Amino acid sequence: MRKLFIVTVLAALTAIPAAANAASSAERTATGAAIGVGAGAVIAGPPGAVVGGVIGGVVGGPRITHHRHCWVDARGFRHCHYRD
Repeated sequence: MRKLFIVTVLAALTAIPAAANAASSAERTATGAAIGVGAGAVIAGPPGAVVGGVIGGVVGGPRITHHRHCWVDARGFRHCHYRD
């Protein structure tokens, strides 16, 4: 049972970089699944990891590939522009 848990967590963590180059919806699905696996595993063990991964994949998670460009203007104020 412990090996199944470790394999599930590793599979979820390896899905995050693979989704970083994918479309936004695929990225949100992968991050939601990874967060769901972690939360479900903490709360209910391996069965919770499976259920949490499914629910997280359906609901979705946050985007992690925002490209931010920041600068400071002449008056010293910081401005940031987010690009997809």
